[in-house]
Amino acid sequence: MSDAVIVGAVRTPVGRRKGSLSAVHPVDLSAHVLRALAERTGIEPGQVDDVVWGCVSQVGEQSWNIARNGVLAAGWPESVPGTTVDRQCGSSQQALHFAAAAVASGQADLVVAGGVESMTRVPMGSSVAGGIPFSDQLRDRYRGVEGFAEDEPLPFNQGVGAELIAARWRFSRTQLDEFALASHEKAAAAQDAGAFDPELAPVALADGGKFAADEGIRRDTSLEKLGELKTPFRADGVVTAGSASQISDGAAALAVTTSEWASRHGLRPLARIHTAVVAADDPVTMLTAPIPATAKALRRAGLGIEEIGVYEVNEAFAPVPLAWLAETEADPDRLNPRGGAIALGHPLGASGARIMTTMLQHMRDNGIRYGLQTMCEGGGMANATIVELL
Repeated sequence: MSDAVIVGAVRTPVGRRKGSLSAVHPVDLSAHVLRALAERTGIEPGQVDDVVWGCVSQVGEQSWNIARNGVLAAGWPESVPGTTVDRQCGSSQQALHFAAAAVASGQADLVVAGGVESMTRVPMGSSVAGGIPFSDQLRDRYRGVEGFAEDEPLPFNQGVGAELIAARWRFSRTQLDEFALASHEKAAAAQDAGAFDPELAPVALADGGKFAADEGIRRDTSLEKLGELKTPFRADGVVTAGSASQISDGAAALAVTTSEWASRHGLRPLARIHTAVVAADDPVTMLTAPIPATAKALRRAGLGIEEIGVYEVNEAFAPVPLAWLAETEADPDRLNPRGGAIALGHPLGASGARIMTTMLQHMRDNGIRYGLQTMCEGGGMANATIVELL
């Protein structure tokens, strides 16, 4: 079996809900990063065997296989296929795993993985408008479990899960607010240093301007301001909008092939996909699966947590990476060094590819050999990916 390497990674800046990207159709956001990826790597679009695209709310403007529509909107040859993946928040990270498996097994030579989400134009939850996805049999399994709202149409709630994690690991409101503030501070410092610039593909806007920088970073926030926010999930809770990921718009794409194919076509690999796993845990608490996913990835990789130079754990809610730190005993200074979804935003279907793109740039800038990415997902799942710098 061959290896799988990443030869290109690019993303849009992440837009706030109703912000700079709100007027851009998600098909066009997809097309934009596909074109940018081809331009920056020099890959010939006609050589792409498949485009595997993450998207969570596959309804309305994001329906009808947005992967294929993005390919066509990009002007790529009609011979290039595409398929759309939903593993909730980890959709584009799973797309990367599928791409790696395809090239490593010899089923494909060159696959583009990535994703998109316009949470402004297709709001979260839009895909359940026509029916409830939780049957009586599923409900019966979890009736009486703390955190399961059996009388609600959507009885599994991520915010409640975040509160359950905070209670289990005894995180205080202050700890969560401090983590959130640090995310904004790290992201602002990275933005000011130009650290994000190489990975960004600015988006041309209808008014003639260009959207060129992540707009979710709150430079004026403080512990005092965060402390004034309400706790929407539990009256006596500790989780607020300030310690949760932002609702966002964006897209990202990665080119995946083998070392041998890259060499033959003059492409320079950025990193090798060393290990790729998926794991699952309690769907009521929902957000703890990054912990077993990380253990599984390290076990399969034959590596210790101390050998990983950077960790990207998606900041869906502050308790998630904090619980991950507590259980893995990882070095907190290596966690989300350029900020995370609390500051940069979380365009659901794009986040896996966005995080990988940012992590790869950080690894290149700092000569880090191994990086690990993991993120919690709806239904109590998590992907974990270890990459090795080349």
